[in-house]
Amino acid sequence: MSIRTDTRHLYLQVIDQIKKDIDNGRYKEREKLPSEFQLSKLLGVSRATLREALRILEEENIVTRRHGVGTFVNAKPIFSSGIEELFSVTEMIERGGMKPGSQYLSTEMLEATEEDVKKFYPFHVETFAKVERVRTADGEPVVYCVDKIPKGLIPLEHVHKEDSMFQLLEEYSEKVVSYAVTFIEPVGYQERISTILNCEPDQPLLLLKQMHYTTEDEPVLYSSNYFRADTFGFHVLRKRV
Repeated sequence: MSIRTDTRHLYLQVIDQIKKDIDNGRYKEREKLPSEFQLSKLLGVSRATLREALRILEEENIVTRRHGVGTFVNAKPIFSSGIEELFSVTEMIERGGMKPGSQYLSTEMLEATEEDVKKFYPFHVETFAKVERVRTADGEPVVYCVDKIPKGLIPLEHVHKEDSMFQLLEEYSEKVVSYAVTFIEPVGYQERISTILNCEPDQPLLLLKQMHYTTEDEPVLYSSNYFRADTFGFHVLRKRV
């Protein structure tokens, strides 16, 4: 199976071919790819070209390379969402055809730090509720959530009765979340969080840091959500202007 008839850079051809072989079932999820020696011979390229292709495939979370062990095909995300679309975690799980749930770890009132004050600027925040929980899909842990909400916007005694913070804000404060400013960071193994989410030691997480705003541009919810990268995938539509 030589790919040299294609005129593009060889590593791009290798990437496309491996993706096709995964899609066609030649290489199955969580299974080990052939060795670099075998795969380079099979594709008719040098091992240096193959390594560059595998490096990019790992950055795209298509494969995971384990030093001294080999390269493995990652499972495809169960939930996928355009990052330009704002859905709550509850909505994302429901759209994936699964039942959302929550496991509450802690709820406490804290004094706002200087960093917290900056996050919620220009609105003055002195105290906020910090809620830590694990979101589940059909009972399986998939997201570790840390939410910060200014004091008085939601009754803490009702936090454990509702999965969606968006819904709570709407019901008790008539605050409708309209948009969010989001930062995405790929993060490695987090001892406590990864253990709670049943992650393998080499399994990455996607950290979404989001400040949520109402239609009046009022910041009402800051969240740090750690998503299992094998379960959630995010994409963005980019248009040329």
